[in-house]
Amino acid sequence: QVVPTYLLRVRTCLRGGRASPACRIAERERGMNRKYRKTLIAGNWKMNKTPTQTKAFMTELKGLLPKGRWCDIALCVPAVCIPAAVRAMRETRVAIGAENCSAHTAGAYTGEIAADMLVDAGCKYVILGHSERRAMGETDADVNAKLHTALDAGLIPIVCCGETLAQRESGVTEEWITMQIKLALAGVPEEKIRRIVIAYEPIWAIGTGETATPEQAEEVCQHIRTIIRKRFGSKNARAMTILYGGSMNEKNAFELLAQPDIDGGLIGGASLVPEKFVRIIEDANQPVG
Repeated sequence: QVVPTYLLRVRTCLRGGRASPACRIAERERGMNRKYRKTLIAGNWKMNKTPTQTKAFMTELKGLLPKGRWCDIALCVPAVCIPAAVRAMRETRVAIGAENCSAHTAGAYTGEIAADMLVDAGCKYVILGHSERRAMGETDADVNAKLHTALDAGLIPIVCCGETLAQRESGVTEEWITMQIKLALAGVPEEKIRRIVIAYEPIWAIGTGETATPEQAEEVCQHIRTIIRKRFGSKNARAMTILYGGSMNEKNAFELLAQPDIDGGLIGGASLVPEKFVRIIEDANQPVG
């Protein structure tokens, strides 16, 4: 009988050959938490692929996706690729998302895309507050306004946060993340908080090939959950899906996803290659216990 590669990696880890003994404890805690919140692997294509390339990618991906019950999967694609992605994945469990939306519902906003337009096009998710958007001038107030619009339209927002290398080296990571989360979630009622996903993406690790260690990523994701607990209560904090997204790929996903407060990944470059993306999906479904 052929043993899946992800299962071999789990066995190696549990025997002490893949990571430290803490890996086993973390995996057991992660398994306990799965009954409270969803695991999500979401791709962020950024400004890559045409609609024609999107159709070819989705066709290849469908042939590689594992059978059975797996984690939630989403692909957030450029706006012009959304119709092609939705058509290609209509009969699958892969959801389609957008990479941004307007804070406005309609009006004279040339070039903007309203949240309800995305819903009508077939989107389920939308990424908000990505550092690359913030670098173009998007503020915390903008992220908050977009968040409310997205929630009202029925989208699931993936709200990004993260620190620069200078902020990490200065020891202000937790303070910075706390500010970003509080400003982004300002005015969100308790009954809507479970419809939001938070993605921790350290700016110094996005697209650089660098990545936070599993311990560094877990530390910040745990802090994010603490922020949610203080503002929205323990049950909502326990149900919150928190992703890590700083250069997660098929080589480092296993150790990152074994952490108890990392519930998935927001994947950049690796989501553009079907084989690599599926490897990460497999690692998100690692057996535990």
